[in-house]
Amino acid sequence: MRALLIDDSRATRAFLRRMLVELGFDVIEAANGVEGLARIAEADDDFTIALVDWHMPEMNGLEFLRSFRQTHPTSSMKTVMVSSVTDPDRIGEVIESGVADYLMKPFTKDALLSKLSLVGIDV
Repeated sequence: MRALLIDDSRATRAFLRRMLVELGFDVIEAANGVEGLARIAEADDDFTIALVDWHMPEMNGLEFLRSFRQTHPTSSMKTVMVSSVTDPDRIGEVIESGVADYLMKPFTKDALLSKLSLVGIDV
């Protein structure tokens, strides 16, 4: 299983990486949506999941999701938005972009496991 972490916070990426590696994932990181799209283009294999922060420079998470879905409409990669945004209208906007689920910051390993299970990834 391969995971793509897209977040401008090194601390958040390190936190998520540690959890995902413990769960058996090979993890690739990107600091924003532009880098995330580049990591996908460079990959020799599909990612199982992308965990994407909403607020990032250059290309935010919502822009990344829209671009990814437009350029990879048949991809089986699951996408989970990871954010502290709580406004239901804004979360609805993300859901409409094709994200599989939404993980609220701060979160625990149990919350991550629950989201992985909800999107169909058994670890």
